Amino acid sequence: MITLDRVTKFYKTAGHRKYVLRDQTIHFERGTSYGILGVNGAGKSTTMRLISGAELPNKGRVRRAVRVSWPLGFGQGFNPMLSGKENLKFVARAYGEDHQRVLRFVSEFAEIGSYMNEPLRTYSSGMSARFAFGLSMAVEFDCYLVDEITAVGDSNFQRRCRDAFNARRERSDVIMISHDMGTIKDYCDEVLVLIDGHLVHFTDIEEGVATYMRLNR
Repeated sequence: MITLDRVTKFYKTAGHRKYVLRDQTIHFERGTSYGILGVNGAGKSTTMRLISGAELPNKGRVRRAVRVSWPLGFGQGFNPMLSGKENLKFVARAYGEDHQRVLRFVSEFAEIGSYMNEPLRTYSSGMSARFAFGLSMAVEFDCYLVDEITAVGDSNFQRRCRDAFNARRERSDVIMISHDMGTIKDYCDEVLVLIDGHLVHFTDIEEGVATYMRLNR
């Protein structure tokens, strides 16, 4: 289970506070996958970073009783001055994984060849995305956070990404941001709609999507 316990998150801009979450308590239950919806600028990606631990709330606590991934599609957790191999080794050790096994998996999956030994700052956006996705698939998580992944590579690579992700979903939950309602309906069981700092929970996914569509007119 992941719990947001009376979480408040805001940023100070031009002398006032821009609220993302206002005193929100939400329980993400095991065995359920969730979609997070909201209009542009509502704070969906910030909420995802709070869930992952990449950002801290101003008030309240985020509790994680399961192994949670970093947000797929969010590459700022890597050190651009280190090589792919060095970043990979750091992540593997942080999660208690065999870094040689992780290296073999990512090298085969990401298809970036000798660039594995080069600094991440030299990677193209496509190479960075393939590296990050491959690394996330090399480490087993109880819950995967997905922040609007952009399809990269050719159709064969995209198919491998879908196959790998679907294999993980057989034993893991998903918390997902997407503007594609078909994707939300395919992957999620329930929906949270972020409205003015409040996460409105819908167990009926069709009702949640309809609420979001009204807001997004």
